Amino acid sequence: MPLWPVYTGTTEPHDGIDQLPAPPPWRAFDGGPALPAPSDGDDTAAVSPDRVHRAHTYRATPESVQLVNAALYLRRPLLVTGPPGTGKSSLAYAVARELRLGPVLRWNITSRSTLADGLYRYDPLSRLYAARGTDRPRPGGDSYGDSGVEDHLRLGPLGTALLPYTRPRTLLIDEIDKSDLDLPNDLLNILEEGQYEIPELARAARHTPDAGAEVMAHGTDARVPVVRGRVRCRAFPFVVLTSNGEREFPPAFLRRCVTLRLRRPDETHLAEIVRAHLGEPDEHARPLIARFLSRAGSGELATDQLLNAIYLTGAAGLDETSRDELAERLMPYLSRAADPDAH
Repeated sequence: MPLWPVYTGTTEPHDGIDQLPAPPPWRAFDGGPALPAPSDGDDTAAVSPDRVHRAHTYRATPESVQLVNAALYLRRPLLVTGPPGTGKSSLAYAVARELRLGPVLRWNITSRSTLADGLYRYDPLSRLYAARGTDRPRPGGDSYGDSGVEDHLRLGPLGTALLPYTRPRTLLIDEIDKSDLDLPNDLLNILEEGQYEIPELARAARHTPDAGAEVMAHGTDARVPVVRGRVRCRAFPFVVLTSNGEREFPPAFLRRCVTLRLRRPDETHLAEIVRAHLGEPDEHARPLIARFLSRAGSGELATDQLLNAIYLTGAAGLDETSRDELAERLMPYLSRAADPDAH
């Protein structure tokens, strides 16, 4: 029997993804040859302690669980919107951990990001050196020498996610609302078709049509086969696109996504988040939670600021008056500079 929900929102990893039913006929993909998904312990795709911690401590809401499962069943991208600090990006890490989908492939979007950045990078200059027989050193100390086009090409996070893995990979496209206006529509076509072509490899395949190239995948030094320059997924990736709600997206793009809007946590949910990160809230943390809730509605505070304030004022060994003064100073300003969207 099919399992619902596949994603439960708990912190216990399991293999429920293998019980996911067949996709809708219009979302069935047949790319190959099949590739096993990297495991969480794959040391060639190491992740930062921050991301490991985030995946373990994330606390999903019932609505999040329902819509994540809808995206998994329908093989559709999940567009997650909400204010900073509501856990939009953390959701991707939590789902990947629970369903054992391997390390998250992350694509951080800027105003200069293009579809090509997400698919693959090709270095024609290094190939030119190789064609001339120049032993230009590699970063690792080796030399390029004479090699094919595949030796000068590396797949990006989107390009890697669409490889024909037997289990879906998790792709986080972070802050899509920062992108150029054309990127959502460009992504729409790729994610709808579940495939793309690498022209440089396709041209090379004209001379040896039966031969496949092996290229570097994103986040690892492992090589993966690409036949005739074409990549088509087998298990459609679990794609999470995050947005702070700062812009409108094209209707065609929205229609093909499952949309989840995260709201600022209430008192009960906030206590669960604090408990997951720092243990049971004590008599010092509870007033800080109440103070945070009274100010969070203004939009100036994010959850990680509360966590930082509770941790620092508790670890500094200060008396009660000094702790209150320090918390008052820290809470409006102290945030995790590396990623403001974490809890």
